[in-house]
Formats: sequence, C-alpha cells, structure tokens
Amino acid sequence: MALILPSAALCRYPLGALRTHPIDELRAKLHDGSAVVGGVLSGTSADGIDVALVRFERAAELGTPRVLAFDTLPFEAELALRVRAVLDGAPTGLRECALLSRDLGRAFGRALRDVARRSALEPDLVGSHGQTVWHHDGCEASGAATLQLGDGDEVAEHSGCAVVSDFRTRDIACGGEGAPVSALADDLIFAELPRPAAVLNLGGMANLTFLSDEAALDARAFDCGPANSLLDGLARRLLSQPFDRDGARAMQGTPHKALLDELMAHEFLKRAPPKSTGRDTFGESWVLSVVARARAMGVTRDEDLLATAADFVALSVARALREHGAPVHWLVVCGGGVHHARVMNTLALHCPHPLASGADFGVDPDAREAVVFATLAARNVLAVPTTKPNATGARAGRALGKLSWPVLA
Repeated sequence: MALILPSAALCRYPLGALRTHPIDELRAKLHDGSAVVGGVLSGTSADGIDVALVRFERAAELGTPRVLAFDTLPFEAELALRVRAVLDGAPTGLRECALLSRDLGRAFGRALRDVARRSALEPDLVGSHGQTVWHHDGCEASGAATLQLGDGDEVAEHSGCAVVSDFRTRDIACGGEGAPVSALADDLIFAELPRPAAVLNLGGMANLTFLSDEAALDARAFDCGPANSLLDGLARRLLSQPFDRDGARAMQGTPHKALLDELMAHEFLKRAPPKSTGRDTFGESWVLSVVARARAMGVTRDEDLLATAADFVALSVARALREHGAPVHWLVVCGGGVHHARVMNTLALHCPHPLASGADFGVDPDAREAVVFATLAARNVLAVPTTKPNATGARAGRALGKLSWPVLA
C-alpha cells in the first residue's frame, strides 16, 4: 500500500520546513532568562488589578523571579460595581456570570498590555489568576470546589501572549484545598530569605507559608482566617471608604474585649490544617453580622470596632503560629495588610517570631501575589510539578493551570 502524506496546505509544519514548536521556544527563553513573564490578578479584596512583570534568573530548572515592573490599575467604574456586587452576594444568573468572566478576562489582558507598554517590555507569557467569586470553606458536603472569573482565552487575545489561567481547580481535582497556592511559588520568590521562615499574606484572607531549612521537606501552608475582607468590609460600611488607610482610624480606637473573644471563638480558627476559606464564610453577610453584634454589645464608636477587627486579624495569625507553626527565624509579611499600622503593631506584640516586611528580603509586599502567578505560569510551561500535600493537601506531581496560546500564524 502506498504511503499517503498530508499536503503542505493541511500540515501545520510542512515537510522540508521544520520549525521549532512555540512551546519549545518559550521554554528556551525561560531557561536562558530572557523571557518576560507577567502575573495578573484581582485579589479577594477586589481593590484593583495587580500586574507584575518579571524575568527569572538563569538556572537548570527555573531561577529566582526579579520584578521588572509592578502596578495596580483600577477597575473601570461599571466593572468595579459588578465585581463588588458578586462578591457581596448579589444574586447572579448564568448570563451575568458568563459576561463578567468575559469582561474580567478582557480587563486583565488590557491591564497587562498597559503596564508592559509603559515599561517598554514585551511579555512572552502571563499567569492570570482571575477573580475568586466563590471558594469552599471546607464544609461543603459534596467536596471542595472553587470559581475564578476572568476567561484565560480573553486574556490571551487582549494581552497578545500565551496565558496560563485557572490554577486552583487542578489543585482541587487532585485532592487539595485549592488554596493557598502562593505556597507553591514561595520557594523561588523568597530565595534570599533565611530558612526556616514563615511568610504571611494579608490579602482578603490571611494565609501562612512555612519554608523549611531542609530541602527535602515541602512548604506547609494554610489559611488563618479573614484579613482585608473584614477590615475593608467594615471601612465600606462604617467610613464609606474602600479601606481604612494605614489603619489610621483603627489606631484611634480601643478594642472591645468581649467582642474580640467572641470573634476568636470562630469555628474556622479551631480547625487543623490543611484548610482554606473565602467569602462564603467571611464575606459581606458575616461582616454585617459583626457590625450588628458589636452594636448589640454596646460598641458605638466606629474606631473601637475597627480596632477590635484589626486585633482579631493579628491574633488569629498569632494563634495559628502557636498552634500549627514551627520555630522560624522570621515572619515575613506581604499583602495590603502590611500597611495597616494596628494589625502590624498587634502582630509584633503577640507573634512568637521576629517580624519583617517582604521588602526587607527583596520582595515588594504588594507585588508578591502577582509574582506568584507569574512563577506558577512559568512552571506550567516547563511542566514542573508544583502540587504539595503539605501545602494544600493535593497529591504531588501536578502542574497547575490551563494554557491559552496567542495568535500563532
């Protein structure tokens, strides 16, 4: 029987015109340190779009990411209102959910292009986390699930580069909590941090990563409880402001002991790791219940309620360190909460370890989460396994995320 070859018109790589596959080209650039990789997300606080652009130092597998540019861009007003409504529990139908995922993907892609253009950089790859709109609290009877909006294909179309997105779902598919996935990149991001150490992220939720001084031991990680989801939620409710800048109003208050004790008795804080949480537990309805309980207990000054909430965030972290941590040289704080004076002061008083900012070890505390997703995107393209049982409970050996290519013709 004669061998029938495909015609050149039907073959992507015609005979006699061998080409390197785009993924091989991208891998080569990652290995030689020339690739520009972006990370883009809107965190649980939904206070804007964080964009970081990095290069990785040359290494056998993947080196330390070095930030070339970072910025936080505001949502367009109409999109911000839609995101806020979904996060605060407004009824959302399938049509609205689909349109919001599309429009967030476009916004993330455009934000990446804007920062790249202003920085005179040409990105090769971007890790897009998306906007978390639902995440299980560990009590879902049918098992863990999560949902991030911001379609990766839309990000690819509007950024013009390859995109890895939807990181959390693979972690859950292989038995994990789906969070905190930042622990799966901290070994590279905090390469200069003396081990053993702990990294605290004060974003919408507070979570901890423990980095061991033994190379054979994986990072441990878990959520501690709410952070800016509570602090910013109270600021919107009490101050008509998106947040209490630098914790200034909280610094003027006196914490209410009975309310603080009641908050510290929350069931989530009693659970052992691995564990994660989200706005299904610590969202707008819970924030409103905290306000109502405070008023019922006679807390009339807004500053006193803000001070109580700030101390709760800090003390829940200190409790997690005591009950589930290990001796470390440093507790390194990242995320928006690093700017909250009362949270940081209370942490310093009650934390069993010396406190530092990510900036003290070469990591911009505001950029850390965006750098996480740039790192996870690079590891996806290089097919580097990232799942770790000690971090999220997921079975080992999986790379997270789904890859969307830009125009290849």
